[in-house]
Amino acid sequence: MRVMRHFLTALIALFALSFTSDAVRPVRIDTARTHLVIPRPALEPIKSLVTSPSDAIDTLDTANEHIKVILHADNTWHYFKTPGFQQVAGVFDDHWNGTQTNPYGIEQKDLPDQWSIWLVDSLDQYHCPFQGTVHHRGKFGVRRGRRHQGVDIPLKTGDPIYATFTGKVRMSKYFGAFGNLVVIRHDNGIETFYAHLSKRLVEAGDWVNAGDVIGLGGSTGRSTGPHLHFETRYNGFAFDPQWLIDFEKGILRHRLFVLKKKYFNIYSNYEQDFEDEMKNEEDDKKEDAEREAMRWYTIKSGDTLGRIAINHGTTVNALCRLNGIKPTTTLKIGRKIRVR
Repeated sequence: MRVMRHFLTALIALFALSFTSDAVRPVRIDTARTHLVIPRPALEPIKSLVTSPSDAIDTLDTANEHIKVILHADNTWHYFKTPGFQQVAGVFDDHWNGTQTNPYGIEQKDLPDQWSIWLVDSLDQYHCPFQGTVHHRGKFGVRRGRRHQGVDIPLKTGDPIYATFTGKVRMSKYFGAFGNLVVIRHDNGIETFYAHLSKRLVEAGDWVNAGDVIGLGGSTGRSTGPHLHFETRYNGFAFDPQWLIDFEKGILRHRLFVLKKKYFNIYSNYEQDFEDEMKNEEDDKKEDAEREAMRWYTIKSGDTLGRIAINHGTTVNALCRLNGIKPTTTLKIGRKIRVR
């Protein structure tokens, strides 16, 4: 244990130099050595980064006072950012309300078409809120004429429910159809909802880390049986949590997630839209290839700049500018010239 502690201390000190002020010159190491010094999980998908069930037995300091290393009894470890350091973000001040599920008051038309959102980085953690199969009648969409803004995952009453990411509890109360509800806001602006709990284990204002047990599964509120109703919202608007998480495997699908405004549509969900997204991506690639092919023309016998210009809806002067040639340049058969 002592050997491991000294080894980790040396490694963390090396890594933490990158977080210090400009007065400290960072240590530069090659990529291969970096991967040995700093274990890096696959970019996607991402299994839970909270991997140790063992108790924490020690905390190691780094060169940055806000970055710690937690050492577990089973010889595993992870980085930890102090709550005081993370809570300085304005996201925990703006539209902060412990009594409303949507305190933002923003109209959807005023939102941009998409955002790029970091879900986790090298210092942040992720934990599946509850691993299981989304009920076939509990998917994001319209159910019995009502908006169903999350996913339902069957469980047993008393099963532990985990904080998905690190963040601050904005709501913890019994709230109508939600029953016992916990809402956590994360520093990337996403809020996660955990509803129908049999018991809430956190209070509004509490700081929680990914993997902390924030409640126990149940069937409170408008519920026909024990399950977790889980929602993800951004600026108050719900989108299908399955864009982020594969609940059956318990993995996070991305580190960097591109959230599109169209996902807020209640008729938009991951299972039906993912195929469309892939098809659109394939179509875009084909169009790009066709568009690229249209930019070039291979000179054939009898071609002149004038004829090429007419056939491609351009001018001789434009062709000359694109190709760095003159109107009197001799055209060689087989040569490609740019026409767009």
